Amino acid sequence: MELDDAYANAAHIPDADSYPEDWTRRAAAFREGMIEQGLADLDVPYGDSARQCFDLFLPRDTPKGLFCFVHGGYWLRFDKSYWSHLAGGMLRHGWAVAVPSYDLAPQVQIARITWQIARFLETVAPMVAGPVRLAGHSAGGHLVARMAVPGVLPEKLAARLAHVMPISPVADLRPLLKTSMNAQFGLDEAAAAAESPVLQRPLAGLPVTVWAGGDERPAFLDQARWLAEAWECGHVVDPGRHHFNVIDGLADGDSAMVRALLGP
Repeated sequence: MELDDAYANAAHIPDADSYPEDWTRRAAAFREGMIEQGLADLDVPYGDSARQCFDLFLPRDTPKGLFCFVHGGYWLRFDKSYWSHLAGGMLRHGWAVAVPSYDLAPQVQIARITWQIARFLETVAPMVAGPVRLAGHSAGGHLVARMAVPGVLPEKLAARLAHVMPISPVADLRPLLKTSMNAQFGLDEAAAAAESPVLQRPLAGLPVTVWAGGDERPAFLDQARWLAEAWECGHVVDPGRHHFNVIDGLADGDSAMVRALLGP
């Protein structure tokens, strides 16, 4: 369809097929180390289906707060097991880190996935005191942006949000109507608009930083810019980073990405 290539990432990234294997390897090694230290609580349920569960990684001392990372994959693929290592950066700074899985399209609609991520946050937030910071990548960037919209989270939980970082987000779902993927999403104009953060407003006073790689596909650079402009929030274009490695900074406590997350 008209926009299939515009929203295709792997076809334009060298050695794209190697990334999932590398993510899986690094994530498994990270989990093993955290389990050995007694600092991992795995497969904690937050809903009725098998995929509605999360992993919680804890720092050695009392957590400074809770950081949650929501994965991408066009709401169609992947789960929490690919991304555990991305907890490393915030853990180094003393934050507990939660990484959820969620049900996927076409078994559920995108609006239902948004609902599930809200239920995940309602489940994990009482487990860790203090502020809550969120990041999500690609489809996960869409999901954390939706959490920043008034009325999606309960008021008391929303008040704990200290920073939200949509990374290479799909912020306007309407272009996806012109992709073959929509056969699995089942979006129409109304549903796409209702799930588009770019058409909404964030919680008043909530710090938001939209992050994208400088070597992203033009469509994703546009998506990030559209959200940053609509929300009048921070916007970082990370030079030399593409859609698959733009998230690497989350694993590094010294990265600019982690420093931004820890900022106001």
